[in-house]
Amino acid sequence: MYPKKLNYTMPAEWAAHERTFISWPVQDSMVYPELYEEVCAGYAEFIEAIAEFEPITVVVNSADLERVQGRFAQAGSAETGANDRISLLAIEHNDAWLRDNGPTFVVGPQGELGGVNWGFNAWGGKYAPWDLDDAVAPQILNTLNVKQFDAPLVLEGGSIHTDGEGTLLTTEECLLNLNRNPQLSREEIEAAVKNYVNVDQIIWLKRGLSGDETDGHIDNVACFAAPGKILLQVCNDPDDENYAITQENLAILSQAVDAQGRKLEIIPIPQPPQAFYEDTRLTLSYLNFYFVNGGIILPVFGGEAAETDRQAVKILGELYPQRRIRTVNGMAIIREGGNVHCTTQQMPAGRH
Repeated sequence: MYPKKLNYTMPAEWAAHERTFISWPVQDSMVYPELYEEVCAGYAEFIEAIAEFEPITVVVNSADLERVQGRFAQAGSAETGANDRISLLAIEHNDAWLRDNGPTFVVGPQGELGGVNWGFNAWGGKYAPWDLDDAVAPQILNTLNVKQFDAPLVLEGGSIHTDGEGTLLTTEECLLNLNRNPQLSREEIEAAVKNYVNVDQIIWLKRGLSGDETDGHIDNVACFAAPGKILLQVCNDPDDENYAITQENLAILSQAVDAQGRKLEIIPIPQPPQAFYEDTRLTLSYLNFYFVNGGIILPVFGGEAAETDRQAVKILGELYPQRRIRTVNGMAIIREGGNVHCTTQQMPAGRH
């Protein structure tokens, strides 16, 4: 039986968390394995920043367990006590994007936790092998001893975003891509998503950002800021491929209503300046931030992006005056294809 039938719902990301899950990088799977130490330093920064706000569990390959344990033992801070909130969980994995291969947590009518186990095929078969990654979510759910819902759908967590009140955002470019579920129609995919995260309405954007190798994950282009409010990254340069993409997104969202019948308030965040690595455009996005209890972990990019960094901090600070905006180095892992939201998965507060 699927979650909707049992009245389990995927909460909004800003709802209270029990903890965060994140995976530790695997050098063999990296696009640029020579940057392994730099990427590990970026992950460590994310982990320590999140631990300032809430507990965090790091999924680690058994071969790396001792070394990672030592790293965080040395980095412990007596002032914040953050290190006491970092724990490790040995689960073998191929790659380190837990947003996409981890479970999507849902909460039942009595506050009981469950988790959706989606199929995972490494973003349409782009990076083999992915067998270990496809088995990560069930192991996390088994460790937590929570109810597991196996969805008949290949889906990454970074491709969906919900307001917790019945509305979900996604892109056609990703969810309808033939490299995920070629045997299913649009209607079948939509029905499965609605049944497994318990939403009544899906707002479909067409495309994600230019060059995004995930095939247009929603978590780089738009997200709910609150029920009825959407943050949208916008590009104002007509010569940039993202101009047409973000203008189209703006037009779609301007006409949309949510599951409660509300017209959406759209809050634009300016796109950072273009950045490249070895002729590959990097998918820079302020919307790849992550909600934590009492705060927001926001990637910033520095250099030519200093002004848009400042604007992003200001916009989010004014939108969330009760949350501390904690910035992290958004350039640390972006060459591998994602940022802080892509690496994390929130576990809502609930019974288990």
